Amino acid sequence: MKLVPMLLSAAMLTGCSASETVADRGNEAGAKGAASTYLEEAETDADSQLKEALAESDGLSIGIAMPEKSLERWNRDGNFLKKQFEAKGYQVYLTYAEDGYEQQIDNISHLIESKVDLLVVAAVDGNVLSDVLSRAKDADIPVISYDRLIMNTDAISYYVSFDNYKVGTLQGQYVVDALQPETSADGYNIEFTAGDQMDNNAAFYYNGAYSILAPYIASGKLRIHSGQDSFAKVSTAGWSTDTAMHRFQNILRSFYADGTSLDAVVCSNDSTAYGVTQAIASDYTGTNAVVITGQDGDDANMKNIVDGKQSMTVFKAVANEAIVTFYLADAILNGETPDEQLIADANWDFNCVYDTKTYDNGTGAIPSYLLEPVTVTKENMKEILVDTGYYTTDTEGYLHPIG
Repeated sequence: MKLVPMLLSAAMLTGCSASETVADRGNEAGAKGAASTYLEEAETDADSQLKEALAESDGLSIGIAMPEKSLERWNRDGNFLKKQFEAKGYQVYLTYAEDGYEQQIDNISHLIESKVDLLVVAAVDGNVLSDVLSRAKDADIPVISYDRLIMNTDAISYYVSFDNYKVGTLQGQYVVDALQPETSADGYNIEFTAGDQMDNNAAFYYNGAYSILAPYIASGKLRIHSGQDSFAKVSTAGWSTDTAMHRFQNILRSFYADGTSLDAVVCSNDSTAYGVTQAIASDYTGTNAVVITGQDGDDANMKNIVDGKQSMTVFKAVANEAIVTFYLADAILNGETPDEQLIADANWDFNCVYDTKTYDNGTGAIPSYLLEPVTVTKENMKEILVDTGYYTTDTEGYLHPIG
């Protein structure tokens, strides 16, 4: 058993916003009733599958480096991962970088110095971790790149994520299905709001959506009235709601103030979609309903979907992503070399594929476990989110993530 040194850093031990240690200290049980996670409050299929895999561990430790707490989904991911690793007996050190890559490098450095047995890293910036992760490789610490592909390092053992390109294709296909541009005589106006250029997933989302919409853009059935038609032009630093809102207010004032109709906005995630809906509420002079896409199923966005302000979101069951990461990490720490057989042996009741070709981080294709995202609308949200235990419904009919 490896003993983790006490001097992890003041930030990690005090639980400040930059970084937080969440290993079980023995007194956590009393607080669980007041701060239950999703997996404690809802008996999902994923939770049941996890329990089937529980056994005594060898006292090994897992270091988890998450990007930030200010985006709702990373809190959910961190809690899911912590829950399942601790359930098997692993000691867990969960850190958050508050979206600063320098802080994340410091966090990972502390985890390496603490001699954790495995690292799970969701990168703030997937292009700047090669140096610190080379130290992990030198220390024989396996690294799982979680959700965001870490680039230009051969220290990555595996990549676990959703099929990010498909996230975009689902968004693009929703727009096509909603507008039916091929049958329109006049065509429609469409705009894009993408994610952070530092997030390698953001380009996959954008390119996936654009691949579906490109034929209609080429034919003139869909028009990008602002002319902002590249990933670089439509990206949003930090996935910031405020940044997305201000950019879109400028678009509306510059290109749509004369009464030109806006028909659809492809937003890569819910935080940017929320900014776009705010801009439309304040600056759009048209009367038509605008098709707006999203991703993640954030609380405020689910309310907007119910109220008709947002059209859809792409939901990724992060509990399942965490389940795959758990099985993968457990296999690695048991001396195995996981491949597609991991999926067959686990017999999960959700879709996951093993891919050794698609995700090249600059040093070669990284073996990847990819889960399947799903489209959520007002019409199917109860079936997909509530009936499966991921969300609850309040008395006004609004959905809220559990956890």
